[in-house]
Amino acid sequence: MNPVRVVVVDDQELVVTGLRALVAKDGDIAVVAVAGDGRQGVSAVRQHVPDVVLMDLRMPVLDGVAALREIRAEPRLDPVHVVVLTTFDDDADVLEALRAGASGFLLKDVAPEELRRAVRRASAGEHVVAPSVLGRLFSTFTDQVVPRRPELLQRLTEREVDVLRLVGVGLSNDEIGAELGLSPATARTYVSRLLAKLRAGDRARLVVLSYESGLVRPGEGRV
Repeated sequence: MNPVRVVVVDDQELVVTGLRALVAKDGDIAVVAVAGDGRQGVSAVRQHVPDVVLMDLRMPVLDGVAALREIRAEPRLDPVHVVVLTTFDDDADVLEALRAGASGFLLKDVAPEELRRAVRRASAGEHVVAPSVLGRLFSTFTDQVVPRRPELLQRLTEREVDVLRLVGVGLSNDEIGAELGLSPATARTYVSRLLAKLRAGDRARLVVLSYESGLVRPGEGRV
């Protein structure tokens, strides 16, 4: 099996060194490039087209959100999953990163194994969000930004509603299958149907829609 290919973008050399060592520890993840600001990061992503980018939010020259927007604007980079890393537990930054197309985000003090698990999940198209910020993020998002849209659920079958709820609280496809008595392949099929029916560009958008519809409420989410 080919290793998950990662680009690390952060302006702090010690952080880059640490991340590089941590993610490569088990041998199934390889750092193919590092960059010290968002502009260099976008260039590295264009050159290597990695599976996953670990991106700091606050950097010189071009910040993480702006870099995300540039990456998401290029169709050939659609397969690239960007996980934002930040020391700032800030709702505004988190919301902007999600809107810009982040596949998820983690705080920089994340445990090593959780970081590696997040990289693997992101490479598989799973949405990754730090447990400490998920509830507050969607509390802000639901109550202050996005109107309730319960009519979204009318488009779905009962089973699709079940799957959307589990996506919304952060379960992986395997976990969804186990919870509902489905094979992982069937769970993936249901998630694909949801993406099409709800016109969601990615799994992150499904998480947002689960809250928009009122199906999942603040405080219910987890990684």
